[in-house]
Amino acid sequence: MVPCGAVLWRRLLRKRWVLGLVFGLSLVYFITSTFKQEERMVRDRNLLQVQEHEQPILWKVKFSPGNSSQLSNQCRNSVQGKLLITDELGYICERKDLLVNGCCDVHVPSTKLFSCESCLPNGCCSVYEYCVSCCLQPSKQHLLERFLNRAAIAFQNLFMAVEDHFELCLAKCRTSSQSVQHENTYRDPVAKYCYGEYPPELLPV
Repeated sequence: MVPCGAVLWRRLLRKRWVLGLVFGLSLVYFITSTFKQEERMVRDRNLLQVQEHEQPILWKVKFSPGNSSQLSNQCRNSVQGKLLITDELGYICERKDLLVNGCCDVHVPSTKLFSCESCLPNGCCSVYEYCVSCCLQPSKQHLLERFLNRAAIAFQNLFMAVEDHFELCLAKCRTSSQSVQHENTYRDPVAKYCYGEYPPELLPV
């Protein structure tokens, strides 16, 4: 025998106004939940923006001259150059003058320290290895710190991974969106490797 309550419930569900009421309540619940979720997302986004502007990013970059390479007599270097190599101590040399420990042979006359050859006053160079060597000058520390502080939000993902002065110069001197205009043309087709605070001037169209 079917309970009376179940019979009444089935009869009520057959009535259109009851179905309409259930549908209306469900719709109100859905709209309310959607608005609450949207408000929460906007609040979280605003909080994140406030935190980005109020709290300085803690950069990993170390400018101290006592790199681990000096303790172990090993050098990291710019690796990719076919003719020239820059080691992390700031020496630039011909690839054939690179020692087995990764450092440039400082006894070769052509090896130079902190060389800015091929670099313009704006910090842009026509040769990547000279850009890195010039960027490694201790006097460039304040310039690089200013750049990091000013470009913190825009370049956070790019530079947050670097650990020290050498890695920062490697990353900074690589061509990026700062070096091009219209996404396919270099701002300066000659001096396209830049360690400076500002990108090269836009060329006239």
